[in-house]
Amino acid sequence: MKNLKIIWIILIAFAINVTPTFGQSTARKNKVIADSHTAKAEFIKSDPLMKGLFEKAAGYVIFPNVGKAGFGIGGAAGNGVVYEHNTMVGMAKLSQLSIGFQAGGQAYREVIFFETKKELERFKESRFEFSAQASAVAVTEGASANVKYTEGVMVFTMQKGGLMYEASIGGQKFKFNKL
Repeated sequence: MKNLKIIWIILIAFAINVTPTFGQSTARKNKVIADSHTAKAEFIKSDPLMKGLFEKAAGYVIFPNVGKAGFGIGGAAGNGVVYEHNTMVGMAKLSQLSIGFQAGGQAYREVIFFETKKELERFKESRFEFSAQASAVAVTEGASANVKYTEGVMVFTMQKGGLMYEASIGGQKFKFNKL
């Protein structure tokens, strides 16, 4: 019963998150920006070595609240903030559709680091998506120590809540909106 309650809460959060960032009120954008600052602090708190990744990356995007739910067919959505050399340059929207063995719902944070300006520009042109086999590293203390960029990109996720069997990032698509 408790798990069912969690799943419903996540499904409701997911439905709210599906509303695009673009065209939203200033208050909503400011909340996403504030949440991204909190998420960054939580990533660094969980793994202090990530501070160096934030400082050295050509850019990164933080999705502080991603909702994911599914039962056979699933989806995920979230709004985020894009930074170039630690300066905010835009807003982003994450969407994902998946089919396969999955059940439940979850909420998590995601950060994508870009090693070069070329990869960041590809993201800003909304030409960036993850292939089906893409994966992310779950943030724990020291997790970032041995992680390397793959094709100029590195992804970390942090569980916020929920219960779901399946936690891939494959199939994620992104839209960028310049500030």
